[in-house]
Amino acid sequence: MIQGHDIICFSNDWDADPLSKKHIMQRLATHNRILWVNSFGMRNPTASARDFKRIAKKLWDFAHGCRRLGENMYLFSPLAIPLHGNAAARWFNRFWLALQVRLVCRQIGFRDAITWTFVPHSADVVGNLGDKHVIYHCVDEFSEFTGTDKAAILDMERRLIDKSDAVIVSSGRLQQAKCTQGVQTFLVTHGVDVAHFRKACDPHTAIPADIAGIPAPIIGFFGLIEDWVDLRLVRFLAQARPQWSFVLIGKLATDDSPVRGLPNVHLLGRKEYQQLPAYCKAFDVALLPFVINELTLAANPLKLREYLAAGLPVVASAIPEAERLEGLLRIARTDEEFLEQIGDLLAKGLPAELRLRISQSMENETWDRKVEDLSRIVESLGTRARPLAWPSFAPVRRREF
Repeated sequence: MIQGHDIICFSNDWDADPLSKKHIMQRLATHNRILWVNSFGMRNPTASARDFKRIAKKLWDFAHGCRRLGENMYLFSPLAIPLHGNAAARWFNRFWLALQVRLVCRQIGFRDAITWTFVPHSADVVGNLGDKHVIYHCVDEFSEFTGTDKAAILDMERRLIDKSDAVIVSSGRLQQAKCTQGVQTFLVTHGVDVAHFRKACDPHTAIPADIAGIPAPIIGFFGLIEDWVDLRLVRFLAQARPQWSFVLIGKLATDDSPVRGLPNVHLLGRKEYQQLPAYCKAFDVALLPFVINELTLAANPLKLREYLAAGLPVVASAIPEAERLEGLLRIARTDEEFLEQIGDLLAKGLPAELRLRISQSMENETWDRKVEDLSRIVESLGTRARPLAWPSFAPVRRREF
């Protein structure tokens, strides 16, 4: 692992569910100092209660300044105008955001930092913070998220890639899409905390009460329930097999009318990451019911490896990164194939030794191994430093490999 670096990480909000960014940065923080910069908005705000609550939280977090989370981890929540398609807002943000981050870096003594960004809307700030390297770590096709300004996001991403010394992607589809600007692009798929999820195989792990009383067999899902989760498919499966129970664990962020009122569909809400193995222990089959679109075709869902590390048989929609794992899980391309594959897995049963064998298949997919792969990429970038300058919309000359 790389050691002794200061790393400025532009990412999602720290207190959200632990995604790939947090897993990576927490491990890097054992030997490097990390400034985690909370998201300053990629989606244009609306006049909804949800967005007003989010704005209020942003103001509260900003008022508390830079906070220390641990020996080598700092958290800062900047303020910005989240109107990325508006030229005036972008003009303001490029100076205001850079000023905020520079002041925080000075406060905590960061120098010659590596800027490691997971978000395209950081384009006007990164590369102008006195950073010695810029790494764009792309884990989603951001322009395809509902509610974003697609043209603005694509423009920001093009400028960010042009500033980057390296682009890292989490799926083959993203690698094809992001390697068109001459910057070296590396594919590093997501990892998994095998030891954590293997607790689902431990006979001493207690199944939580709110799922323990649900009739078996249980076909389970966990994760954010957004518009890319195919609730229409879940409704079809639940109506076709009323003797099966379908358990969906996660924050509901989309219309649940397709499954509302179905007696064998149970929405249990969001659960803490530490609790997930215990819920997995109650699953008979894990489900990845994704709508097939440009967003999901480029996705590499963390939950696939987490399901497998928990020792679960899995049936997934036919997205490329699920197909990469074919042989470890089942792929379904139609509603009927989902029924057939789930039914076949239930008929075969899942003894404890088989669960453990499934979990062991993830031994080479740990986050520790992925961070070692990422460290080798950083070490290959050399020692070039960037001058400290005010942000500009003009592209920065990229490193040639």
